[in-house]
Amino acid sequence: MIFKEKIAYLLACLTFINPNLSSISGKDRTYDVVIYGGTSAGIASAIQVSRMGKSVILIEPTRRIGGLTTGGLGQTDIGNKQVVGGIAREFYRNIRQYYDHPDNWKWQKKEEYMDSGQTRTERDEEAMWTFEPSAALSVYQKMLNDEKITLVHSQRLNRKTGVKKQNDRILSIEMEDGSKYTGKMFIDATYEGDLMATAGVSYSIGREANETYGETLNGVQANRINNTLSWTVSTNGYNHNFSDGVDPYIVKGDPTSGLLPYITEGGRPGIDGHGDRKIQAYCFRMTLTDHPENKIPFQKPDNYNELNYELLFRNYEVAGGSEANQIPWINSPMPNRKTDTNNRRGFSTDFIGQNYAYPKADYEEREKIIQAHRDYQQGLMWTLAFHPRIPPHIRNEVSKWGTCKDEYEKDSNGWQQQLYIREARRMKSDYVMTQKNCERIEIVDDPVGMGAYGMDSHHVQRYVDANGFVQNEGNVEAPVSAPYPISYRSIVPKRSECRNLLVPVCVSSTHIAFGSIRMEPVFMVLGQSAATAACQAIDSGKAVQDIDYALLREQLLKDKQVLEVTIQEKR
Repeated sequence: MIFKEKIAYLLACLTFINPNLSSISGKDRTYDVVIYGGTSAGIASAIQVSRMGKSVILIEPTRRIGGLTTGGLGQTDIGNKQVVGGIAREFYRNIRQYYDHPDNWKWQKKEEYMDSGQTRTERDEEAMWTFEPSAALSVYQKMLNDEKITLVHSQRLNRKTGVKKQNDRILSIEMEDGSKYTGKMFIDATYEGDLMATAGVSYSIGREANETYGETLNGVQANRINNTLSWTVSTNGYNHNFSDGVDPYIVKGDPTSGLLPYITEGGRPGIDGHGDRKIQAYCFRMTLTDHPENKIPFQKPDNYNELNYELLFRNYEVAGGSEANQIPWINSPMPNRKTDTNNRRGFSTDFIGQNYAYPKADYEEREKIIQAHRDYQQGLMWTLAFHPRIPPHIRNEVSKWGTCKDEYEKDSNGWQQQLYIREARRMKSDYVMTQKNCERIEIVDDPVGMGAYGMDSHHVQRYVDANGFVQNEGNVEAPVSAPYPISYRSIVPKRSECRNLLVPVCVSSTHIAFGSIRMEPVFMVLGQSAATAACQAIDSGKAVQDIDYALLREQLLKDKQVLEVTIQEKR
């Protein structure tokens, strides 16, 4: 499509005009499968249900489908592309085809673009793994348009009384506006696990103690030393931390003056390896550009408070060598002179410790948390670009960049609504994926997808160490030796809790295992597998826990899902 047609199409999506998808005309509708959450997993689920000949509705609580895939995470985290199959692989092939069209290159020529991510050495491969949010939205919308899917935007689940159950089965779900949807099967594809929780399914929040599941990388990770565990090397908080000697007090050297903002009161992080209810930090994956015609300069928020960035100033003041020259971001290039910009170093876009309440918070409180993250990050970018206490060479580089005029809603100044929910609730089912699965110490016999990314946790809290200086805690970056299978039992609840629900995002896993599983391609894969299981449960008249795995596996392989790979054993 030409550029003007593309813009018109995206505007239509944002105002919910979608003539090719079914619309809702009544307050109560019945479907074979009801999917709550238009994330990448929800979209893959809906497409698979449609292709298996069942009626399906996809309900997205916000105004935009696609979750993080259309919300800024354009530099795909994978680990091993070999394990991405089915609808997920189809999506990335469609991204390649999108960029093969000359009209979709407006701000630079195609030959000028060099991908520094997954596609950098394979320019001729069939798929493309780095993309603009608007490109992902366009591709997803076309994929949905090709199917028989009812799509609903801006309807949020009534989380108090909105789930009706009988005999451990969900009968219907009701939205805040009173719309009710009845189904035979339900899929919770949200990042938060709201449908799962409202249905009374068990879940965890935070970090388990290492002793709970026999792990070594879970719980508090305050040791800033490298640990060797068999073949696994963990940085245990060493990365993305402060330079030595950053004072944590409002008045340097004076504890009576109080701690600077966002440092844990009490000063200590907890005992290494012990569990807590804290979760890894969130941020916005910013879409930036340096093209003068498309750039919106960073703006100072109305509620800007310089004290919120005092730790940033002090970190530059004590930093020496190369650290003093580093910009605290990962600014990965995307097509059309745009970037996927993410957290890096000790004081960056991660709003550490300010999301603990988010998973269980009501909608109003969540909006406040999201806005606080946006205010913090907007203030950070303005500070890095323009504040006189930032080194001049840092200011000069950051001020070249800004948000994009042609991404996200028109009134957003280039800032998305989708917060990077790295972790929220995690279901507790009959099988919990753990570090041992990621390390292939334990291998499941009922795979519905594979993980391949390292066990990755961002920082969880900021504290004062024994020397009286500020540190971050919670970062873990531990590789997996090879792709590993993800159990079907980890995406279905306990039979006694719900017999017709599948959960492909908030899967049953520990904090550290989820750090590997939580990648958008994996969510797509698990979404397709969940939908396949839902359809087979309908056809067989069985609970999702009781379907024939052999038949499920047969269908998944037929639909080009990847359930195993050849492993080169280490010697």
